[in-house]
Amino acid sequence: PYEAWPNETMKATVIATNTGDAPDSLAVRFMVDGSLLERRIIELAAKETTTVEFTFTAPEEGKHTVQVNALSGTFTVVPAGYHTLMVGRSGGGSKPLEFTLNGEPHETTYVALLPVGEYTITVPKIVDVGTGILEFSFWSDGSTSTSITFTLNERKIIVATYTVISGYASCPSLFYWNGTDYVYVTEVSNAGWLGYIDYIDEKGNIVFGGGNPWDTIKLDPKQLTAKSTADGEFYDIILLQKWDELFYLDTVFMLVVDHPADVDVYSTMVNYVNKAFPSEIYTVSKNNLLTPISAVNENGEDVLSCIEKLDGIFTPSNNGLESPSWDKIKLSQLTLNLGDLSNAQEIKLVINGMVDWGSPETYEPWIEGFKAAAAKGLVPNGTEVYPPPYMEVMDANGNWVRVPNDRQIPTPSDYVPRTFAVNLTGLFPAGIREYKIRITNFFNVTFDYIGIDVTPQRDIKIQKLDADAVLHQAFYSISTSTGNFTRYGDVTPLTRNEDDMFVIGRQGDQVSLRFPTSGLAPLEEGMERDYFLFVACWFKDPPGNWGYGFDFTVEPLPFRNMTGFPYPPTESYPYDEAHLQYLREYNTRVVKAPTESLTLGSFASWAIGVAALIAVVDLGAVAYFKKRKH
Repeated sequence: PYEAWPNETMKATVIATNTGDAPDSLAVRFMVDGSLLERRIIELAAKETTTVEFTFTAPEEGKHTVQVNALSGTFTVVPAGYHTLMVGRSGGGSKPLEFTLNGEPHETTYVALLPVGEYTITVPKIVDVGTGILEFSFWSDGSTSTSITFTLNERKIIVATYTVISGYASCPSLFYWNGTDYVYVTEVSNAGWLGYIDYIDEKGNIVFGGGNPWDTIKLDPKQLTAKSTADGEFYDIILLQKWDELFYLDTVFMLVVDHPADVDVYSTMVNYVNKAFPSEIYTVSKNNLLTPISAVNENGEDVLSCIEKLDGIFTPSNNGLESPSWDKIKLSQLTLNLGDLSNAQEIKLVINGMVDWGSPETYEPWIEGFKAAAAKGLVPNGTEVYPPPYMEVMDANGNWVRVPNDRQIPTPSDYVPRTFAVNLTGLFPAGIREYKIRITNFFNVTFDYIGIDVTPQRDIKIQKLDADAVLHQAFYSISTSTGNFTRYGDVTPLTRNEDDMFVIGRQGDQVSLRFPTSGLAPLEEGMERDYFLFVACWFKDPPGNWGYGFDFTVEPLPFRNMTGFPYPPTESYPYDEAHLQYLREYNTRVVKAPTESLTLGSFASWAIGVAALIAVVDLGAVAYFKKRKH
């Protein structure tokens, strides 16, 4: 078991597979807390699989490690007569859920060591999280009453799953340590959603295109606090997969930026048609940003008052999924007159905004409307199912000119608005006096603030921090996602480079990141320090809930140079020897679909009660052949 009492008998189970074409053997060393308890020789025929059990006695109270050769797992010994109860919420954001335990009020995430006995948890049916309304769906055992009674006789994880019935919520969730608690920041990698559609042809075939896994998040320097342990100081950051999605984390690092105290610094963002890496950190004036001369939306309404200051009042907008029909798409537009900027050496916008993708129930019917029209011969080849976001500048003759894809307007984050910079330098034609731009979106993009910076870039000092990364399960999920996921444990080598070698996880998985601070240079006089997290991550939603065109499985794997996802048969994940070795070594956590005879409740109970260390011992060579809950 994952949790035991002192002197209890424990059992570790190893699944050994000879993947080669000939008989083979392997010497296995079984260790607890670094002490060797047993040696065995496992002999297997070609393609044979066997289960090997090791029995041992639980040591003193505390956390302990089990090792089978290079594989490892952990368990905890707690006082006799007690077990750990963990209560969490799945779905609908990160605001704590209030509940009662035997009549006493608490909130998620709740972790406590309690006496063995009977307990009752009650949660509310409807919850307002500010950006959406949630409705209780089910407990982790499949039951649907808002109260659940159980006997605590082992470590127990109880999850209340909620469904968004109004509003929005999504992607891997980012938290950091502020000295007393983990603070929620945002959802990451909107542009890394798998399944963006490029166009439909005249035969009704969907052609997928676009996608960019990169996201940059500015962290609040007043909140981010280094944590001290015996191993030193570090910034403690968490990526938690709260939603029923698959994620493919390629790399993550932190940039520590020292800049003059009289300027602010911002990164930029991307959209899914922009394949560029958003590496720039821009300096902007702290107190002298300009306000546009005018701001008008697609209906001709003056919305300048909405963007003049950061006050939580956003420009009105609409969602193209609610357009009258496939051939009458209603787009959102914002036209800005920036004034005469002909004397400016540099032009940057400082934008605060967000996107509301809408309801997943409208997504698939929208696509099917195009396919039905194509079946009648009404759809020309190359018709866009949803036009990508784009920005235009006005030339001297009053014509709108679209800017290049690698300079296109970013799509803001969803759920929580963020502030970012957009570099307009060099985009405007020569000879103009009125600097006008027009921003067009299919999805519901709204803006709280847009300012103009015309100051030149200042000198800044950038230090890069790499993280030590560990993957583990934060809470239990009844997700139907299947495939070969990354095994739990140290995944640091996978997060150091953008190389298509991913940490692959599912709902309930968490990547804990520690960024050591020992190598940071001291802050110089007259300078301020800011922090930016850079993340490259793809993610996939289940079919029917934004997922379209693929199964809810790990494979096929995404990769940097694909034209879109799903990609055509002419493209492939890089199955060279280095990537094959990565797949063999790391992606050994096999999650299979439950059998038809297994009920939801029994499957959940079985999964929570698994009491073994599961590992795959590689005895030979493995041959490998060749999208958003918003």
